[in-house]
Formats: sequence, C-alpha cells, structure tokens
Amino acid sequence: MYKRIVVGTDGSGSAAEAVQAAAKLAAQCGAELHVVTAYKPISMLITNPEFASISAALYDEIDPLAGAKDVTKRAAETCDDVTVSQHHVAGSAADALCDVASDVGADLIVVGSRGMTGARRMLGSVPNSVAHNAKCSVLIVQTA
Repeated sequence: MYKRIVVGTDGSGSAAEAVQAAAKLAAQCGAELHVVTAYKPISMLITNPEFASISAALYDEIDPLAGAKDVTKRAAETCDDVTVSQHHVAGSAADALCDVASDVGADLIVVGSRGMTGARRMLGSVPNSVAHNAKCSVLIVQTA
C-alpha cells in the first residue's frame, strides 16, 4: 500500500507516539520510513530579538543542527523492522515535512495531533498546515 512514509518529530513524547505509529505502519507495508525534524539555523536565532542579548561567545556553543541530528537519531533507534532515513531541515516543521515528502516521493505523511485544539487549531498548527499543503495523504495520529 505505502512505499515511503514520512514522519515528523521534535523529540517530544507526543511526537514519539506518531513515530511509533508510522514505524508500525511502515513495517506492515514494507515501506521506507523517513524521520524528519526541523530546526532554526544560527542565522535565524541571531536575528531573533529574543536572543539579541546573548553574547557572541555563546553562539559558538549553540548548534541547532547537532540537536536536530540527535532528535532524529533517538527516534530512529526506536523503529524496529523498518528501513529508516533521517532528515534535518532548516525552517518550519510543516514546510520541512512537506518538502521531504515531495523530495522522497512519499505516499504518506504521519504527524501527531498536538496543536490541533484551542487557539492553535484556528491560528495554525503543524498538523493543520501539513494536512492543507501536502501533496500526498496525511495521517494525523491522536497523541493528545
């Protein structure tokens, strides 16, 4: 049924539930699993007013890409009986998922439902944005 499944993670418990659901589905279908996380590169952090007071020396210790690699590595280690590829994309989570899905020719994107309630449901959330912008099917796993 599915040949390539993309799943997003930010390292949270909610995302871990979505990763496990995607891994089980991938194992059942014999599909490849692509684990994706998004990160903000240093250049985005430096121009953010919230970080303006951080000294230049601390910027050298911040490595968002290394953090992203750690997140996908930990997620991939929990996926048994499936081939896993890891992707680390600078930018927004929703764009990262849709871009990777397009790049690998995914049949399905799996996301957790976190952010689908309250004000975020109306203002936008990763699952909502992915569901409206993906070029393939989207499975929203109930994780709340």
